[in-house]
Amino acid sequence: MTVSNVATPSMTSSNSMSSGYCSQDEEGDDFTFFTAKNTFFQQAKQALKNETKEEDRGTKALSEEEVRARIEEYNAQISENVMKLADNGSYTGFIKVHLRLSRPVTVPTLEEGQQGAGSRLSDKRTSFYLPCDCVKQLHISSTNTVREVIQGLLKKFMVLDNPRKFALYRQTHRDGQDLFQKLPVCERPLSLRLIAGPDPDKLTFILKENETGEVEWHAFSVPELQNFLVILEKEETERVRVVEQKYSVYRQKLQQALRQHNP
Repeated sequence: MTVSNVATPSMTSSNSMSSGYCSQDEEGDDFTFFTAKNTFFQQAKQALKNETKEEDRGTKALSEEEVRARIEEYNAQISENVMKLADNGSYTGFIKVHLRLSRPVTVPTLEEGQQGAGSRLSDKRTSFYLPCDCVKQLHISSTNTVREVIQGLLKKFMVLDNPRKFALYRQTHRDGQDLFQKLPVCERPLSLRLIAGPDPDKLTFILKENETGEVEWHAFSVPELQNFLVILEKEETERVRVVEQKYSVYRQKLQQALRQHNP
């Protein structure tokens, strides 16, 4: 499995404070659906579940001839990055993964004065906010699983966090709604891409934080926990400043109104 860049910004720190280490949405299982809107459409949820079951059955039941036919159909719809069938029945191709991470990730720092190709990594760690919704293109095999895709992405960014903290989601656009489904770690993304075709509205891969409903603090290292405290302190300070500024403006307006009515 290889990873290639697709309009990928450099890794930079962000001034926006968003701790987000407590889960806001509890998932009952790995196949919980939710939308970006406030309303929840049960009919769309059930339809996508049925479609997913059909795709899973289709992926497992495809013969080599059917795979060959689907690959030819898939390649006919694109002009580059085609899928290729191997002699052993497996096939290779490209998938794009959108990174939508709201929490900082932990990366090693470069030794002071060491920049460029000859730079060395120190034992120190730094927390970064990855650019919002950057895209990575991966060349993978039909045998690669979701777990391997996540590990490959983290390795590309030199992220030291535990891969279990992340999850790969499938996004489908239907009836004006973006529907998300968390993929099992044993699922094979390239097979899903072949079944869905190249249309991103039918299938888009999203890397997000793995929301489990409960934060497993023992899975974090001491430096990571210390970084969380620093982020929370900065967030608290910023929110206090905003509140004080807000009520300071209110006080000025009230005093001005009182002066106008009681000169």
